[in-house]
Amino acid sequence: MLLGFFAVVILSLGTDQVLHMLKVYPPWGEPMRAPGLNVLALTYRIIYTVFGGYLAARVAPRNPMRHAFVLAVIGLVMGVVGVVATSGMDLGPRWYPIALAVTALPCTLLGGVLHRRK
Repeated sequence: MLLGFFAVVILSLGTDQVLHMLKVYPPWGEPMRAPGLNVLALTYRIIYTVFGGYLAARVAPRNPMRHAFVLAVIGLVMGVVGVVATSGMDLGPRWYPIALAVTALPCTLLGGVLHRRK
């Protein structure tokens, strides 16, 4: 389960860093207001979240869907904390952190289901 969590975090931040270095994203610390850039970030985070759920289920010694579910709940809780922590901050569109929280549970569970179907 932790492997899935760290995979999502490392892939997301790594992709962020590459896009900042390529100047696709504004410099770190500046708000990212462009909706298209936020959709891009949400898209690859969704893909990485599905992969994280798959990975959590794949490496689980038993009960793979339980591992994916626990990871999904952790993602949901962290997403809600992110929504609350960033409220009132001018970091970009308000829908973005909400979308991260809303997609955490279903996307992680989808990864677990994909593992089960193989």
